[in-house]
Amino acid sequence: MRVNGIIAEYNPFHNGHKYHLAESKKCTGAQYTVVVMSGCFVQRGAPALTDKFKRAEMALLGGADLVLELPAIYATASAEYFATGAVTLLDNLGVVTDLCFGSECGDSELLRQIAEILLEEPKAYSQSLRKYLREGLSYPNARTEALIQNYPHLGQYKNIFSSPNNILGIEYIKAILKCGSALRPVTVKRIGAGYHSRLPEDVQCSALAIRQALYAGTDISFLNRHMPEQAAELLSENLAAAGPIRSNDFSDILYYKLITEKETGFEQYHDVSEELSDRICKHLDDYRGFDGFCDLLKTKDMTYTRISRCLLHILLNIKKTDLNVSKAANAVPYARVLGFRRASASLMGEIKENASVPLLTKLADADKLLEKNALAMLRQDIQISQLYNGIAARRSGASPANEISTPIAII
Repeated sequence: MRVNGIIAEYNPFHNGHKYHLAESKKCTGAQYTVVVMSGCFVQRGAPALTDKFKRAEMALLGGADLVLELPAIYATASAEYFATGAVTLLDNLGVVTDLCFGSECGDSELLRQIAEILLEEPKAYSQSLRKYLREGLSYPNARTEALIQNYPHLGQYKNIFSSPNNILGIEYIKAILKCGSALRPVTVKRIGAGYHSRLPEDVQCSALAIRQALYAGTDISFLNRHMPEQAAELLSENLAAAGPIRSNDFSDILYYKLITEKETGFEQYHDVSEELSDRICKHLDDYRGFDGFCDLLKTKDMTYTRISRCLLHILLNIKKTDLNVSKAANAVPYARVLGFRRASASLMGEIKENASVPLLTKLADADKLLEKNALAMLRQDIQISQLYNGIAARRSGASPANEISTPIAII
């Protein structure tokens, strides 16, 4: 049995995602597709547009068979940790044969060559990387320059290193190699508009373009052109109730967290350096909201997205020690189900029989299925989800959804 693994955010699920799901099955011959998806907060350091159960349902309606949640500690991390958590989870299931991801270049072998270099970190490359970092380049730019300096033939592929899905693809392959997984990396070339493109009228667009249009107040009728019909209906219903969730909805909570912990600094939080902690403290009097503070704190060597992730880690109480605990607990020590197809019951059975971690369909079962560190990670995710649910409820005027009693998506 061949089983596809896909790592996604589906923020929101659009026509390009549906194409990727269909093309992945076609090029691998897989009978089933398992998606590992970010929950309430995503890798760019922001809240998801809408809740994870709705996004899981969109994915199932679009062709996925099973959707699992990537814990927030990985879902909100840099590309390397994001990939490590997701790949480990897929590998732990014991049934996934292929990891199929979209990329701008569509060349698995080229991405693998780059991943092998980055994993090995040859001495000359490492020295060049440190040199460019000392000169003030951001880490992504320093890495690109160091690679091209030491491997000139990669110069013709320089655009690869500025394309987000290529970068993630490289990190997925690195994670596969690092953990010795048998997963076979397969890439599907992205079609339509690029990640950073504005909303087009008649071609497949990115999730970013859809989000930007919604944040700008564009009439939601445009969703029908860029999303599968059922996914557009689900999103439209959610938007009618609460509108799009955005970073600035969490501004007051973040500000309270920052002012109450200013005296001790913020280095305890994941990815927060001493330099950034000092900058946060220095500029707190100029705080004007989540997004504005990211703009204020960014520098030549620290990107907006990096700042946003760091502030999110502070907001969500994700600390450096949490990542150490998660590594000790086999990275992602459980597989939490967000949704599945009834027709894929045999896949669920195979996972239960072959997985090295518990398959969690009911949170009520967690105490008896999970060991201490795994339970701590799950409880942290429940708290994070409740924060998100509280903000969504405030926008809609409803009571917050209860994370523990919310049913998973089943179609």
